[in-house]
Amino acid sequence: MTKPQTVICSFYTPDEYYGSHARQLRGQLDELGLEHELLEVQKNEDEDWADVTRKKIGFIKKVCDRNPDKMVFWIDIDCRISHLPDYIRNSSADLIGFQRSFGAPMQIGYHNRTRFWEPSFWGVNATKQGRKLIDDAYALEQRADVKATDDYFLEEAWRANSRLISFQMIPTTGIMRERAITEPGQHPAFFSFGSSGNVADFKDKVVQHGAKKNIGARRQVLRRVKRIERILPDSIKNPLRRIVDGVGITGLLTQGRPTHIDPDRRNALGKMLNAGMNGREEDLKAAKWDFEKKFLASNQDQATIDVARSFLHYSDKPSDKIIPVAWWVKPFPGNFGDWLSPLMTSDFTDSKLIFQAPTKPTTKKHLVAIGSIGRFIKPNSVVVGTGISSEEIELSKKADYHSVRGPLTAAVLTRSGGPSVDSFGDPGLAISEVIALKRGKTNGKIAFIRHFSHLAIPVRLPANYDEISVLISHPDEIKSFLQNLIGYDSVITSAMHVMIACQSYGIPCGLVSFEGFQENVHGTGIKYRDYALGAGVEVMNPEVIALDLNKLDSDHLIRDISVSNQKKLEVLQAIKAAIARFDS
Repeated sequence: MTKPQTVICSFYTPDEYYGSHARQLRGQLDELGLEHELLEVQKNEDEDWADVTRKKIGFIKKVCDRNPDKMVFWIDIDCRISHLPDYIRNSSADLIGFQRSFGAPMQIGYHNRTRFWEPSFWGVNATKQGRKLIDDAYALEQRADVKATDDYFLEEAWRANSRLISFQMIPTTGIMRERAITEPGQHPAFFSFGSSGNVADFKDKVVQHGAKKNIGARRQVLRRVKRIERILPDSIKNPLRRIVDGVGITGLLTQGRPTHIDPDRRNALGKMLNAGMNGREEDLKAAKWDFEKKFLASNQDQATIDVARSFLHYSDKPSDKIIPVAWWVKPFPGNFGDWLSPLMTSDFTDSKLIFQAPTKPTTKKHLVAIGSIGRFIKPNSVVVGTGISSEEIELSKKADYHSVRGPLTAAVLTRSGGPSVDSFGDPGLAISEVIALKRGKTNGKIAFIRHFSHLAIPVRLPANYDEISVLISHPDEIKSFLQNLIGYDSVITSAMHVMIACQSYGIPCGLVSFEGFQENVHGTGIKYRDYALGAGVEVMNPEVIALDLNKLDSDHLIRDISVSNQKKLEVLQAIKAAIARFDS
């Protein structure tokens, strides 16, 4: 059986933006060995962007006519693909593409959107119904006198032919999203979306199909708040931000978009989380049993169940005393670096550790430790080793400070009118004192570990690299992760706390970021210098590398840096002193 043939097409106007993207896309498709037709088109003086885009339909029809035996894909000129997956290249469907707005199957519904298909990447097969769809779209475009873009005509042809067409939706995991979380068994991401901004300019000037508008009020408010914040002077911005954070508005606005999930399923998962957070083991078991009698757990469901179990480990101690602890718990099932906070704390107290959301207000004394969560320190916080991700904030001057991550955080605290702190060190640097492991003979390989916001990036790894996930939370999983880590010759990571763990155990390590994805990790980047200065080690800033690590010279990245025993002991003393505040 011969392998199906494909051709990828697009067109562009010869201006700087589109012309530059055309050169980049052509070079990428050449490197991938994918047949393509990229056409330069002229925009006449009496034409605007919408007029140009509707020409897409006629162009795609011509490509189909020239290639009657090939599957034809359109891709917007400023989009990219890292490869063309076999499940797409070999599709037998008449039409294949992403759902509009790159939605998931549970979000299907014409009442929610004006279009079904995302127009930036889609393909029609060399089938009777596939080519009829294009013919019908072109015929309408030729006779229609409405002001409309290409996706309007595609949508009309789709609606007219949908009962007869076989179609395939590309999974949303195929998109290289910022801070996306991968799931076991998912298809690798291959597509990145680009936008020139013209869509927004013409949104109300072209014909749209009717749909129920459903943009969440919280999302709209967050957009407006960010827009206002950008133009305010620091003298107003910083105090206002402190007020907003303190009363919990930030938490309400940033807790994420609501997921499309059955209410009964959501309630069942919520019961497990609540039981885990509050140390009710029997309630957690009962809720899990009720869930399993009715539902089949998805990967996201299982991640929630795993986190509930991790919460329970800390909240179900046989003690009457409670210490509320603030740390980032998401993304589920947990991020290695963030979940070091309860692990390091728990080792020095018999008290129950109860989760306190950093963004929510509280009147109770609580502990704030690992993470760049200095912005959310409150007057009743007990602080040990906490840092910041940007200097453009104010820190609470009334909190009980035992240490901070480094001198840059301390300087911001002083500038905010707070006390002078000279005890430095991220608590994570003492992990080797809590989980004592010794390096022996190593396996000759390099461990590759990404920050969770980089998990969906389609990197290519050499044969001697093993990828290890940071999505863990339970202390048993963290111990297993570290036992595995010390067996490698070295580590390359984009996760700061993996680097910190390496420096605690004396594992040679390189810190990286990825071309085109430098903004995935929040903050200005000062946390790396702040940590190093606080830990008394050489500063390592992330080095930006290409997505193909086969071309990487890892030797120049990897440095053998270890934290001193004296610094580890200093950090442990600060942790103990902070915990002692809850015994008084």
